[in-house]
Amino acid sequence: MKKTVTRNEHTELVDAFSEFKDLKNIDRASMMSILEDVFKNMIKKKYGTADNFDIVINTDKGDLEAFRNRLIVDDGQVEDPNTQIEYSEAVKVEPDFEVGEEVSEKIRFSDFGRRAVLAARQNLMARVQELEKEGIFQKYKNRVGEIMTGEVYQVWKKEMLIMDDEGNELILPKTEQISTDFFKKGDAVRAVVLRVEMLNGTPRIILSRTSPLFLEKLFELEVPEVFDGLITIKKIVREPGERAKVAVESYDDRIDPVGACVGMKGSRIHGIVRELRNENIDVINYTTNTMLFISRALSPAKITSIKLDEDKKRASVFLKPDQVSLAIGKGGHNIKLAGKLSGYEIDVFRESDEDTDDVDLDEFTDEIEPWIIDELKNIGCDTAKSVLELPIEDLVSRTDLEEETIKEVIRILKSEFE
Repeated sequence: MKKTVTRNEHTELVDAFSEFKDLKNIDRASMMSILEDVFKNMIKKKYGTADNFDIVINTDKGDLEAFRNRLIVDDGQVEDPNTQIEYSEAVKVEPDFEVGEEVSEKIRFSDFGRRAVLAARQNLMARVQELEKEGIFQKYKNRVGEIMTGEVYQVWKKEMLIMDDEGNELILPKTEQISTDFFKKGDAVRAVVLRVEMLNGTPRIILSRTSPLFLEKLFELEVPEVFDGLITIKKIVREPGERAKVAVESYDDRIDPVGACVGMKGSRIHGIVRELRNENIDVINYTTNTMLFISRALSPAKITSIKLDEDKKRASVFLKPDQVSLAIGKGGHNIKLAGKLSGYEIDVFRESDEDTDDVDLDEFTDEIEPWIIDELKNIGCDTAKSVLELPIEDLVSRTDLEEETIKEVIRILKSEFE
């Protein structure tokens, strides 16, 4: 039989308990376990053992009580004063105690001394912070691939610090930002959780706006058929801020996957384009027919014919002269993305009547600088006449060359035929 002696004094909880009892990311059971462990360690240091102590925690009220249980033995028979009490001492507390019963007495933490209480407080702080960091890590580990919205808290040269709704710190590196992104403190930012890592015991949550996954999740937000699984995104390739190609497929013949993704007059895709800083997005129908898929991937160019080398994974694409620059795209983005989407190395050839009078641009390297020739090749102009066929204003708008430079190039090329 156990009898409890109650005393009038109220045990005040160590300040640390009050500070941490309302923390997020820590479940109640874990908090109780930490508190009990910390205070039992404090008791063990003072009394040598905590086995005969009961810790009672009330996290709602912010109360904590500790009781020491001792066995009543005959006078002179006490071997361990921490676990045993003489009968003559026990009856002073309560007259009807008997040998063999157990006395339960409340202890005051103030009796442990300031140093012991401070040590327990520091231990509690360290344990709780460690557990909270682990909670944040696990929370975001389960949210990798999800879009998060946060507020810019600090902008540095190589990264931005984003705060979520709960005050957790998220990182958006410069390498994961679109080149035309510009954010200042207080701005709202949307990005996808790319990865979560532990760095020196602190969770580091990395966001991305350049990942193809970000574009995929934006489609899920804007296109209900994608979110519901009626339309499947087979593959996405991006040049962030410049161009993206999205291959989509529907197993329901009644659904036009491209039309559903674009929306009436582009209503659905406009929101995605704005979020991605006016990135051009080509949505194409996926097919297992390789030639057809490559042809679609090179949109908006119209292909005349394609020859495949399955072993080398190369595709020779033949187009009319006015389609070559469309197939390559500004800066070569279109053909590069088409290659990534299809998995083939794509070579573009101009389909025209044999013209023995035409001259390859590489033969002009003694008069035209190589980087200028490369600029012209990037828009599909690899011969002298292919350059001369295009208006000057077209050449200026499609390349990064000055008008004076282009006029000089045209003069040099024309002189070849004169």
